[in-house]
Amino acid sequence: MTKILIVDDERFEREQLCQIIEEEFLHEVQTRTAENGRQAVETAALWTPGIVFMDIEMPGVNGIEAAKRILTQLPSCKLIFVTAYSLFNYAYEAVKMGAYDYILKPVDPDDVIRAVRRCIDQANTEEELKAMAPVAETLGDSASYDKTTLLMSNVKKYLQHNYMLYGVSLDSISDILKINSSYFSMMFKKSFGVNFVDYLTNLRINAAKELLADPFLAAAEIANMVGYESPNYFTRVFKKTTGMTPTEFRKLHMSAGKDGSE
Repeated sequence: MTKILIVDDERFEREQLCQIIEEEFLHEVQTRTAENGRQAVETAALWTPGIVFMDIEMPGVNGIEAAKRILTQLPSCKLIFVTAYSLFNYAYEAVKMGAYDYILKPVDPDDVIRAVRRCIDQANTEEELKAMAPVAETLGDSASYDKTTLLMSNVKKYLQHNYMLYGVSLDSISDILKINSSYFSMMFKKSFGVNFVDYLTNLRINAAKELLADPFLAAAEIANMVGYESPNYFTRVFKKTTGMTPTEFRKLHMSAGKDGSE
């Protein structure tokens, strides 16, 4: 069961988030609340939540500082910031800092549910991949087709749910599976027909294309949302993959949409 800590100095906001989450994930989660940053850090240290919803603007220890302290204690914890649109710059910095996501106030229940589901799916696929380590260790030149297919099916599922994380790499997955990275690289290319980096890049760029349909999302935001810490690097990769910059791609497809609607 996933533990979710909800942090906000406004009682109504805390109760609203609790209600949305508990109604949707009744038998999947446990929730607790904290009314300020200091209390959040103390609760996280004792209760070890897997997900934290964190308001940014709070008196005393604000959400950014509290998040930094929590991530120091619990590096695998997923931080989701809840913020007013006027505080977007803070939220953007939070995502760069390592937070999982941010949601604008007033919260949309669909956004909350989507964020929680993604967090749970990520955790589940990682556990499923870890469970494949004994299978991976038995693979060799004479590995059975069924074992290899099962393993790579789990790798594919893991990547579909985790491509946006900065730390996802050939080496990180090899470490989870406890196998040699060179062997895993060879097996990956044999299974999918492309190397790992190209496969991961395609997942990220395809996700970026969908996000570019939202005219209110800046390219720098999208870069972070699909797993790139550097917006400039994201732009270079996007252009290399599609032949256009993100801005050019957006303009082209917005124009195509207008033409199609007329």
